[in-house]
Amino acid sequence: MFKTLFTLARGAAAAAEEEIIDRRALLILDQQIRDAAAAVERGKRALAVAIAHDEDEGRRLEATIARITDLEERAIAALAGGREDLAAEAAESIAIMEVDRDAVREARGTFAREIAHLKRAAADASRRLAELERGRRIAQAAEAVRRLKACGPTPVGGAAALYEAEATLRRLRERQAEDAAIDASLEALDASAAADTVATRLEAAGFGKRTRPTAVDVLDRLRKRAATGTPTAI
Repeated sequence: MFKTLFTLARGAAAAAEEEIIDRRALLILDQQIRDAAAAVERGKRALAVAIAHDEDEGRRLEATIARITDLEERAIAALAGGREDLAAEAAESIAIMEVDRDAVREARGTFAREIAHLKRAAADASRRLAELERGRRIAQAAEAVRRLKACGPTPVGGAAALYEAEATLRRLRERQAEDAAIDASLEALDASAAADTVATRLEAAGFGKRTRPTAVDVLDRLRKRAATGTPTAI
């Protein structure tokens, strides 16, 4: 039982660790890419150092060969002049320098192989680092889209808010149009009332035909009905 619980605990810990890694995958990837970039830079520096050493060995080899050539010419001249002793000293120096020359050539061969290996490694690392950078940008964009999707049920983040804002704008415009129509109606009513007031004043002054009965008109009508015996109309 204890073993089962221990295994369950380990499984839960591993699942929690994987969940943390998944949630922080971009942060982990960024740090890993930084570490890889630093390693690539160290590789490039090692390559530069190897090339510099190889160039130094090349200059040393050229100088050694030049000294050997010079001593050989002088030794030959000494032999021609009957100075075996000087020619022997030159030959001894030439032998030492030839050993040095061969060692430098061997060292340059080693440097050449190491430089070729470092160049291939640096080129491959730079290519893979560039691919990682591109992949990181793609993953970052995809993560941004995923987070936007997580903000709402719509396929595109913010679409619901846009729909709501558009509906509010439509309602606002409809209300503004209604208010404008009411204002126009009120203005028309005010203008009509003003015209009616002027017409009434002109009528009272005796200008134009009468539109309303007066007390004189009513009295005359009543007199006529009384004279003819017609009943009063209500």
